[in-house]
Amino acid sequence: MARRRVVVTGLGVVTSLGETYDGMWDKLCAGESGITPIRRWDASKYPVRIGGECIGFDISKYGVDVREAKRIDRFAQFALAASISAVKDASLDFAREDPTRCGVLIGTGIGGIETIEEQNKILISRGVSRVSPFTVPRLMPNAGSGNVSIFFHINGPNTSVSTACATGSNAIGDAGRMIQCEMADVMLAGGSEAALCELGLASFCATRGLSTRNDDPIHASRPWEVGRDGFVMAEGAGVVVLEEYEHAKRRGARIFAELIGYGTSGDGCHITAPEPEGKGASLAMRLALKDASISGDQVDYINAHGTSTPLGDLAETKAIKATFGDHARKVSISSTKSQLGHLLGASGGVEAVIGSLAVHRNLIPPTINLVEQDPECDLDYTPLKAKDRKINIAMSNSFGFGGHNAVLLLRKPS
Repeated sequence: MARRRVVVTGLGVVTSLGETYDGMWDKLCAGESGITPIRRWDASKYPVRIGGECIGFDISKYGVDVREAKRIDRFAQFALAASISAVKDASLDFAREDPTRCGVLIGTGIGGIETIEEQNKILISRGVSRVSPFTVPRLMPNAGSGNVSIFFHINGPNTSVSTACATGSNAIGDAGRMIQCEMADVMLAGGSEAALCELGLASFCATRGLSTRNDDPIHASRPWEVGRDGFVMAEGAGVVVLEEYEHAKRRGARIFAELIGYGTSGDGCHITAPEPEGKGASLAMRLALKDASISGDQVDYINAHGTSTPLGDLAETKAIKATFGDHARKVSISSTKSQLGHLLGASGGVEAVIGSLAVHRNLIPPTINLVEQDPECDLDYTPLKAKDRKINIAMSNSFGFGGHNAVLLLRKPS
């Protein structure tokens, strides 16, 4: 029996470069950066004072009741906003669908850390009786999926995943599997994160994995650059509408791309550091290629994990070489984290949106700030300027703390 095909029919984002994918895409391809000094709260005493904030975000603009919004953590608000945008973009009317055949799988790497921070302050300053009864429903990692399912009144698969920075890609891959095995016909899938708060930033500062270029935020995220000194934290969400191909075709949906491959693996090495030779990452890429029944030389573009850390960028380069052989020097690669920052659990969702757009528009966004390339990172990372290229197949890489690796393959629809 032939495997059911899965296609991408709707896109939704909340990022530091905007809350529409067209606006974000235009800024990416123009080489703009969304990294700024932190403005939502006072970070003046922190060793890191920059990030990719979603300034001006207001969930009420999406038709969500203000009273309900107060019961939802920022990360779940992002998930809901991106989902509403994706559903609208797909021209999907759930009133016309069987609600038991529509589901949600939106993950987060950390969950409602802002709620934890806020309610802990209340507990300490005002006592146990003043802690909000909405604390648990706000902080739980499945609140993103749960609130989206409730908002759209859909009854199919309603679950979540949390694999650190691989979360968004794992969510999309797992959702695609649900459609393939006939558990659903439509899935909203992706990732959301809002860890750019006091406790979140302090925790990542303690890991010493962040860039400290506080006086030059635009140039702080510099994947594969010889002077890279760490990643830049960001917040936001990326959600795609996945549909079974025949279902999308029947309703005349626009198709951005087809999800043809998914690979996932574990490094089995270290809780935060990547396996030095990129063996786990390479395995995930090879599994995605096998799942898609294609060879590596058919891949035109890789939206890399590319976080701007010394160890991570080198390990990913080695993984790409090990996976693609001679073709590694022919495939175009870029890291949009150079502009958006690292959205942690949301990164795979946003980058799947970007990969879908690259396939749809035959354009590769650049890696900005790549002026002096690390000699050990010697592939084509699309430095500084966007590149026109016919893209039939794009790969999206996501690797996370815990040794989680997730890879998606997207193909131009036929």
